[in-house]
Amino acid sequence: MGIRIQRAGQNDRELVVSVLEEAFHHDPVSSWVFPDEAHRRAVHGRFLGVFADITLAEGRIDVAEDGAAVALWLPVPAGAPEEEDPTPALMRQTADPDNERCELVGRLTGKVHPHDRAHAYLLMIGVSPQRQGEGVGAELIRAELDRCDRDGVPAYLEASSARSRTLYERLGFRFLGRAVELPDGPSMWPMWREPRTS
Repeated sequence: MGIRIQRAGQNDRELVVSVLEEAFHHDPVSSWVFPDEAHRRAVHGRFLGVFADITLAEGRIDVAEDGAAVALWLPVPAGAPEEEDPTPALMRQTADPDNERCELVGRLTGKVHPHDRAHAYLLMIGVSPQRQGEGVGAELIRAELDRCDRDGVPAYLEASSARSRTLYERLGFRFLGRAVELPDGPSMWPMWREPRTS
């Protein structure tokens, strides 16, 4: 296929959030966090903007040249964090202070996130709905996985749907065996990929 990929900067934030908002509007986890669709449309961008801001500051965001897809990657060092991650509380405070699910989803995924080895964390990948199924997302992910393979770095993510889990399995990720069960909601699948050696 051969898409060109560029690294996002601060001036690309609006595009990144827009692609994520469109891609995740009907996602099972987003629909659980914000069950009312009109309310989701009103606050979802603020919720996803927290992820964009953190990744712009601490990681890298890859963008397909036509703006159809974005991938948010964070480097995670080995060793359990010394302090509680403030991100879940920030997500709630920023997006929807009266909605505890904004915070709970981050707390539950944080509890199962592995910390025994340094790794690249695919925080989110979003593809515009009109371009889904064309392989754009897989190609965007492969660019970072190629870097991981060259550097001998594993990768980690949480799949938020059965469809995305299947894609990640094709890319070499394996389910870690313990799903995150959102209360009265969908499952999320923590997945790990060992670097491939030539």
